Amino acid sequence: MINTDYLSGLLLGLSLILAIGSQNAFVLKQGLKREHVFFICLFCALSDAILISAGVAGFGAVTARYPHVVEIAKIAGALFLLVYGLQSLYASWRKSHAMSTEGQAVGSLKKALLLCFGFTWLNPHVYLDTLVLVGMVSTGASSKLVFASGAVSASFLFFFALGYGARLLRPLFAAPKAWNVLDALVGVLMLYLAGHLYFGS
Repeated sequence: MINTDYLSGLLLGLSLILAIGSQNAFVLKQGLKREHVFFICLFCALSDAILISAGVAGFGAVTARYPHVVEIAKIAGALFLLVYGLQSLYASWRKSHAMSTEGQAVGSLKKALLLCFGFTWLNPHVYLDTLVLVGMVSTGASSKLVFASGAVSASFLFFFALGYGARLLRPLFAAPKAWNVLDALVGVLMLYLAGHLYFGS
C-alpha cells in the first residue's frame, strides 16, 4: 500500500506542475526536436527537487518574511519571457523551413540548459509553488521526508513523460509549417505569461 504522505506529496506535485507554462512548453519543444531531452528533463526535475526540499525544510518562512526576493524574481522572469517570446515570434515568421525535424543542426547543450535555467529559476511562481505552498502543506504530513519524496517523484515522472512522450507528436511536426505554428504559439504564450507575471501577480 502506498504511504499516504507519499501519495499526498505526489498528487500535490502533479497538480502544481501540470499547468501549461513556459518551462513545460520548452521541454515539449526539446522533446519534439529530440535535443538533449534527458539532460533537460533531469535539470528540471532536479531543480524542483532542490526547491521542494528547501520548502519542506522551512524555507517557505524565509520567502514569507522577505517578499522582495519574489518581487526581484518576478521582474527578471518577466523580462526573460518577453525576450524569448519575441524570439519565438520572429522564428515563426522568418524560419519557414529551418525547424524541420530531420537533418537540422542540434543546438548546444550549454545553450539549452541556460534557457532551461531561465524558465525554471527566473519564474517566481516556481518559488511560490515549491518553497511556500509545498512547504506549508508539508507541515500537515506525519513524515515530511516521505511527503517531499512524493512531490519530487511527481516532478521526475512528469518531466520525463513530457520530454520523451513528445516524440509521439513527431508525425504531426514532420511538416516545417507545423514548427512555425508551434513557434508562434510558444511566442504568444511567453508574451502572455510575461504580462501576467508582471502586471497580474
